[in-house]
Amino acid sequence: MTKDQLSELLAQKAALEQQIADVQRAQHSEAVAKVKALMAEHGLTLADIGSASKAAPGPKKAPSKVAAKFHDPATGDTWSGRGLKPKWLTAALAAGRALSEFAV
Repeated sequence: MTKDQLSELLAQKAALEQQIADVQRAQHSEAVAKVKALMAEHGLTLADIGSASKAAPGPKKAPSKVAAKFHDPATGDTWSGRGLKPKWLTAALAAGRALSEFAV
């Protein structure tokens, strides 16, 4: 490929990018005009539109920590009672200890 061919391709690319930008601007303008027409047709204001977006659910809150229900006095480890039993508790239960011994 020669320098002339590369220059021509780059010029074509620039022209295409300009055409794309022009079409996007035109589509944007059309969409805005349609929205304004619908708002006028139905008697809506920006305040009406804003209140509709507030009804949509927001971002979820991070899960809060759950208080410990079981405690290992030897190591200080705790378990909330949710999820898999920790190894320290499984080992203690296998050794014959009762779950109630670790209740907080």
